[in-house]
Amino acid sequence: MAGAVLATALLCTGAVACQGSDSDGKAKGTGSGETQSRSQVTEVITAAYEKTAKAKSAKVEMTMTAPKSMGGASSDMKMSGVMGWDPTVMDMTMSGSALTDGDPDAPEKVRMLWLDNVMYMDMGAVAAKDMDGKQWAKMDLNAIAEQVGDEKAAKQLTGGLDSMNQDPAQQLAMLLDSPNLKHVGPAKVDGVQTQRYQGRLSVKEMMESNKGLDEMLGKSEREELLKGIEKAGIKGYDTEVWVNEDDYPVRMDIDIKSPEGTMKTSQKFTEYGAAAKVTPPPAGKTFDLMDMFKELEDLGKPEPDSGV
Repeated sequence: MAGAVLATALLCTGAVACQGSDSDGKAKGTGSGETQSRSQVTEVITAAYEKTAKAKSAKVEMTMTAPKSMGGASSDMKMSGVMGWDPTVMDMTMSGSALTDGDPDAPEKVRMLWLDNVMYMDMGAVAAKDMDGKQWAKMDLNAIAEQVGDEKAAKQLTGGLDSMNQDPAQQLAMLLDSPNLKHVGPAKVDGVQTQRYQGRLSVKEMMESNKGLDEMLGKSEREELLKGIEKAGIKGYDTEVWVNEDDYPVRMDIDIKSPEGTMKTSQKFTEYGAAAKVTPPPAGKTFDLMDMFKELEDLGKPEPDSGV
């Protein structure tokens, strides 16, 4: 059971992405079916960025899929719930084959709470039996960084969920930097009339646009990260966004292509500004993952020589 808990925790920290059918519609400054100019596209995406940043939260449905060759037998994960950005806060439920990965002890669904850089995962009744009735796993990134004693490590640990993969406003800001950002045409998403846009960023362009990396990595570390990503064969990031008549993105897809295949993330947003209030589970119902790591590490150490 401990292995399933640890695997799920690592998956959750990493998680920290249906085509709409084309139909007639109007975008600002265009007629029905008319393609927008670059300046019009920039105006729409800028407005979407500003409204999304101001909303600070929304209800989210997210699907992530990856080729089996990239992660073993598992390939998909779904998340739904409320997510806030600035500051980061989450109340999401996860499911999918990437969560269980064929492990009979792994829960089929995991509720994940995120507040003040502390993540809580409801591992279910099976985990509670092995953990003295405690079913919530806790990972305090601030405490981990403090134990490490490295300020840069702290920024890397706590900055993950404020990155482009979690904050839709930042995703839109980076999309504005795409040299080939364009208007695709009108489309409907779950019955909502939208305009569809797409753009592509190279790995280098993405890193230059992602301002959050400036706080997390130094210049030499950024260069090493860029080399590593390019060595892995990742060429760039393809982003599509569907913007409704109120200037809010209702869907956003990000594809990352590599030699092993394409990792796809699709997010749908509703109820912008929805309350994203998270209450931590009772302390008596939680167990600290770092304590588990330490116990497993101690079990793996050889017993000291008695000298006999």
